Amino acid sequence: MKRISIIIPMYNEARHIGRTLLAAQKAAHAANVECELIVVDNGSTDQGPQIARQFGATVLSLPGLLIGALRNRGTAIASGEWLAFIDADVEMPETWLQPLFDIQASGQADVFGLDLHTPAEAPWFATAWQRRTSQPSHRVSHSVDWLPSSNLLMRRDWFDKVGGFNETLRTGEDKEFTLRLHEQGARLLSVNDKVALHWGYEMNWREWMGKEMWRQGSHLQLLRTHGMSLRLLRFPMLSLFVWLLDFLAISALLDGFPHHAALMVTLTLMPGLVLSVRQSLKHRDPLLTLQLWGLHWLRLHLAGAAFILSLCQWNARRPARG
Repeated sequence: MKRISIIIPMYNEARHIGRTLLAAQKAAHAANVECELIVVDNGSTDQGPQIARQFGATVLSLPGLLIGALRNRGTAIASGEWLAFIDADVEMPETWLQPLFDIQASGQADVFGLDLHTPAEAPWFATAWQRRTSQPSHRVSHSVDWLPSSNLLMRRDWFDKVGGFNETLRTGEDKEFTLRLHEQGARLLSVNDKVALHWGYEMNWREWMGKEMWRQGSHLQLLRTHGMSLRLLRFPMLSLFVWLLDFLAISALLDGFPHHAALMVTLTLMPGLVLSVRQSLKHRDPLLTLQLWGLHWLRLHLAGAAFILSLCQWNARRPARG
């Protein structure tokens, strides 16, 4: 019988961890596999660890570690030949495992991730932002270069082959990890005929913007890890270009050239429009295009700020040279 170890990093997720663990157990039972639940707690102050133990999970208490280190520590005690990494606020479908086991056995793919949807009660911006990365229902699955770590499934030997997650990254560790898997020959598959539910959606604008600032803070570390590649440079450079246009618009307005300022402001809208059309075209939903347009405009400004801040912090940590 197959054995799967499901590793879940957690910090103050008492609202969601019971649902996440129960869904994981149901999926393992439906696939007729032995299931080991490992929750790696980052110093929660709520009842999350106690709830996890009630569901039979092994709970490691490791405060102060970054997300990659939490996943690696959980894997270090895992005994399954299959590994799954799930976020503590994600509910996996009951039919999650067996079809992916079959795909792997047939030699079609090695590492799997399911699309995420938001519950019906999520605000429009959280739902639109989630839909930008999902595939339309008619596209069942497709090969990708990297996968997010909200849910990942693979055999243990692939994890060991690349040495696990990078423990120095504050965020973006999922992209860095799966890019290394892809570079080592793993075939990554994004699956859409079964979807997971993301219950930890952003409930207000402040939370959404805070999460985006946090996510965008990983660009500099990814560049330092993987080198200066166009794939990793294009978004931070685009965000800095938008900031430059903002500066030129303000300067033109102060110098008494309102038409030039209006032109600069119009140009700041174009990158967000291109990104929104690119991501929403597959859904054929004009409303989604408009929603993503506004969200991308805001995200580009947040990304520029995050990149500049991370650059300043990195320079501040560099040793002085005589």
